[in-house]
Amino acid sequence: MKFLDEAKVYVRSGDGGPGCVSFRREKFIEFGGPNGGDGGRGGDVWVECVQGLNTLIDYRYQQHFKARKGEHGMGSNCHGAKGDDAVLKVPAGTQIFLEDGETLIADLTEVGQRIRLAKGGNGGFGNAYFATSTNRAPRHANPGQEGQEMWLWLRLKLIADAGLIGLPNAGKSTFLASVTAAKPKIADYPFTTLHPGLGVVRSDAREFVLADIPGLIEGAHEGVGLGDKFLAHVERCRVLLHLVEGTSEHAGKAYKLVRGEIEAYGHGLSDKPEIVALSKADALDPDTLKQQVARLKRATKRTPLVLSSATRQGVPEALRAIQAAIEVGAEEEKEAAEPAPAWQP
Repeated sequence: MKFLDEAKVYVRSGDGGPGCVSFRREKFIEFGGPNGGDGGRGGDVWVECVQGLNTLIDYRYQQHFKARKGEHGMGSNCHGAKGDDAVLKVPAGTQIFLEDGETLIADLTEVGQRIRLAKGGNGGFGNAYFATSTNRAPRHANPGQEGQEMWLWLRLKLIADAGLIGLPNAGKSTFLASVTAAKPKIADYPFTTLHPGLGVVRSDAREFVLADIPGLIEGAHEGVGLGDKFLAHVERCRVLLHLVEGTSEHAGKAYKLVRGEIEAYGHGLSDKPEIVALSKADALDPDTLKQQVARLKRATKRTPLVLSSATRQGVPEALRAIQAAIEVGAEEEKEAAEPAPAWQP
């Protein structure tokens, strides 16, 4: 399945049905009077967060969504039926913006959330509605109100507890494949990962979701390489695991390059907790490993983890560090969500 994280769609709610002009005409009933029913209300357009979806690929092949119009009113005071609604089903983590791409309408983060995007038009009144003591036989009815229409942007941001960042060929996909059941493409050339991937990690009887995004290179915030558009998928993560390739020319410079791109991207990503690890330790001799660790330590001002996804060296320690940072982030979010105690004199 092709990964699609952005789509533009057109939505239109249904028009209301027109009212009916009708009179009761029966034998032996001299003054039957008006009996035209009201028109039905047009259908609404809804967006619903459902389970089982992880991409917006459905909206590549269908961009127009229109709710049904309300039915006409009829005689004998019969009101028209309401038009059927149109429902857009999206995965968790989808944001909905107006056509300008900046005005946020909704952020769907939990399965079951349902938001009305466009309200259907009201049905028109039939002539029975307009009967008064002085106008016993009105001969007019209202047309139904028009529905609402608009263009919208759907943008998907993957919901994961932790995210993998680093240069191309830093070992992110190999790490994801070694700790989860995900099967990302792995090869010995840059930009093997072209689309974000997710996997569920089980560590010490606990689980968390890990996201892998394509590698960053210098100038990514200006669109170089695959750019930084995939960084949006780690905005919701509580912690970042920054993998620095041990076989690179200078581990410290490689780290600073990626950090520079993250800071240029903004959106609070540079403020997230970060765990730094030197990857591919199995491919280094002891002297080179010691030198690269020292370079990375000077660049990060902390002692990095040393791991190898191939031999599992340092992998359990990295998973425990991620799990601990996730728990700290969850506690902070819980405290921020709790209302402050009421002041008492």
